[in-house]
Amino acid sequence: MKKNLAILVFTLLAAGPLAAQRKVSELTLVYDASVTTGSKEPKLADAFDGTTKTVYIKGNMSRAEIVTSIFSTATIHDSRTGNSVVLREVSGQKLLIRMTATNWAEINKRYDSITFTNSEDTKVIAGYKCTKAVATLPDGTTFNVYYTAEIVPENKEYDYQFKNLNGLPLEYELAQGNMTIRYTVSKINMNPVPASKFDIPKAGYREMTYEESIKSNAAN
Repeated sequence: MKKNLAILVFTLLAAGPLAAQRKVSELTLVYDASVTTGSKEPKLADAFDGTTKTVYIKGNMSRAEIVTSIFSTATIHDSRTGNSVVLREVSGQKLLIRMTATNWAEINKRYDSITFTNSEDTKVIAGYKCTKAVATLPDGTTFNVYYTAEIVPENKEYDYQFKNLNGLPLEYELAQGNMTIRYTVSKINMNPVPASKFDIPKAGYREMTYEESIKSNAAN
């Protein structure tokens, strides 16, 4: 009897954290971005002042929007097919770039085999307890991420770099040259996301393939 009771207690304790975890199929996240640069590039940081990133998830569809004072971009991704569309607007030009699943994997290949190592550091972000983890890329690059295990999107492919993370990233840093961008969640909404968020524009954009966009960037 005592042995059975001990097993029952152990099972309930082990299941406790899992019961608190909420899997969601629809989610909206708003991140505020703060940018730091080298001392010789203060104007670059000013250009990114007020930048926001909004992520919409609905089933197998996701949309990530980044809006700055100098450009905006939105990436619509279908985790079922692996295909994506990027909508980019800069200097009055509006571009629509289509990507196949192979293109998507290529542009994100630096995140293949990424690992996350938890630390003992924790903090509360947007009302959720977060654990600090160190992300390590295959090339040795590392960055910090605070994530909550209380919310887990059913669509783990919405952000390639975090598809192996056991939770939802609420704060993380990305380094690009001498510039470091820190994204911190300011709003979390689990209400239904309008399907129109994932509509692909049929007019108003200059359309090009992923390969054409790569050549264009190289030329510039």
